Amino acid sequence: MAFRIMGIYLDNAATTQLDREVLEEMNKCSEVFGNPGSLHFKGQEAADAVSKARKTIAKSLNADFDEIIFTGSATESNNLAIFGTLNRNKGKFITTSIEHPSVLEPALKLKKEGCDVIFLDVDREGFVNVEQLRKEIKGAALVSIVHGNHEIGTLQDVGEIGKICKENNVAFHFDASQSYTKTKIDVREINATLLTVNSHKIHGPKGVATLYVKRGTRLNKLMYGGEQELNLRPGTENVVSIAGFAKAAEIAFRDYEKNNKKIRELRDKLLDKLLRIKNAKLNGPRDLEKRLINNINVSFLGKEGESLVIALSKAGICVSTGSACTSRKQGPSHILKAIKLSDKEIKGALRVTLSRFNTEKEINVAVEKIKEVVESG
Repeated sequence: MAFRIMGIYLDNAATTQLDREVLEEMNKCSEVFGNPGSLHFKGQEAADAVSKARKTIAKSLNADFDEIIFTGSATESNNLAIFGTLNRNKGKFITTSIEHPSVLEPALKLKKEGCDVIFLDVDREGFVNVEQLRKEIKGAALVSIVHGNHEIGTLQDVGEIGKICKENNVAFHFDASQSYTKTKIDVREINATLLTVNSHKIHGPKGVATLYVKRGTRLNKLMYGGEQELNLRPGTENVVSIAGFAKAAEIAFRDYEKNNKKIRELRDKLLDKLLRIKNAKLNGPRDLEKRLINNINVSFLGKEGESLVIALSKAGICVSTGSACTSRKQGPSHILKAIKLSDKEIKGALRVTLSRFNTEKEINVAVEKIKEVVESG
């Protein structure tokens, strides 16, 4: 069970509601209040709770226990992966033009400081130009590519990208914040060197994430002051949130097939109904098997996305125009520009993202409200 919320929440790419089972686990763990670094029994209780969570996350990725680093957010994990690699190896950095700000901003900073940064092109559905990667990879120190795009839902072929990186002995990082639990991820199969996943996208608490670091990979740490998290992330561990994160992952994979089937079916029904609205156009992959199972991005030509979001919010429907991390910035989405949408298409874009707690009744109500708002003036 999840908490019931007022209205209909369809902005699950921004964050998800906390699962009640997760809260119960966190409440139990709040009694384990010792510092995991302390030698007494209270400290060891806390250390055991962190170890248990680390094993759960590691197992879900086919990683080893000592390859999981807990951080405070996916943004921190991405920064640690990028700066931790490139502060040690001053080689070329390859990424894409459709990354989350937590990868894009570090890339722009590195470029400003003189690093050779390559932004791979994408096609009109957001897929990376793999041949361009093959041409550019010589001399690279790191390739960082988002797995499931947070705005248009594009699922990159990380298996092929990981293979290219392995063949060229280049470190490969991918951000799986949106795709984790929505598709199976095997770090061995993908040849990942570094991988970001986080908690609040999977009905866990905010303020906790992980960075998978392949055994033998050397990173420069970004902060100093302690030897926690394999000497890569100093600071006392957030035991309660770490336990909540692991519980959320456990629940997601416990009911993986059932939940994901439900989300996919709701998405497909919702998309079908939305595309029947006048002047509606789907953005991102047309092949829904190559798209995040919970993602819809539709442009309503002649409308303004932000105005639609505000009007729908007043009607009790929560949707967005794009990333919550950039919602207060002026200017068009860099992702929609990268896939070469027209100004009219970008202006009218609306992102709708679902979770396992949405219902068919909510979808039907949401469609009626969206249709009403779009067609009113």
